[in-house]
Amino acid sequence: MLLSLKRFYHRQRIKANQESAPLLACWDNSHYNFSGDWRDQEFLVADTETSGLNVDEGELLSIGWVVVSGGQIKLDSARHILLTPEESVGQSASIHLIRDCELEDGICPSEMMREFLQVAAGKVLVFHHASLDIGFLDLWSKRLYGSRLLLPISDTLELEKRKILRKEDAIPNGALRLGGCRERYGLPDYPAHNALVDALATAELLVAHAVHKSSKVKTRELLEIL
Repeated sequence: MLLSLKRFYHRQRIKANQESAPLLACWDNSHYNFSGDWRDQEFLVADTETSGLNVDEGELLSIGWVVVSGGQIKLDSARHILLTPEESVGQSASIHLIRDCELEDGICPSEMMREFLQVAAGKVLVFHHASLDIGFLDLWSKRLYGSRLLLPISDTLELEKRKILRKEDAIPNGALRLGGCRERYGLPDYPAHNALVDALATAELLVAHAVHKSSKVKTRELLEIL
């Protein structure tokens, strides 16, 4: 309900701006049943690589995503996009291994956002540690369309955090890293810091979390932001 009210408010401000059409179309084509079984809801699981750890200093370098539908990961929906930054990737290359020369043929953020919003319509966004990823996506949404994305979000890090704290008083060191969360479900270890690989790893974690939670998990139980 709160998300719907926020959308209504922002729609009044941006609806006259033709450049806001991609975001408005995404909102118009988004319908959810949060009280229904989670397998009846589609999810768009995404990950980003950036040149910095906050939106004030870094740039978006790549994004990867995959759709979860009917409780299954749809590998044919997998997408990996490189973006052309305004500045050099700098020291961040030592983490994500993306070099400046590989980004020369990347696309612009506006093109990426149009494609992302088309796929995101009607889906719950999923990230592992959502604040960083959604921060950069919201930044571009505001620059291009005049509003944050205002889409429902599931954060597998927060889901696992709540699960641990129901059983323990403190969270063990490294337990909330993507690899650490996957290990508790017997999922294999994947190389980190590739946006598509991390998106696939997060999608597997989401499915594992929901399946192990119970046989009657509602979509609402997997949401972090409504």
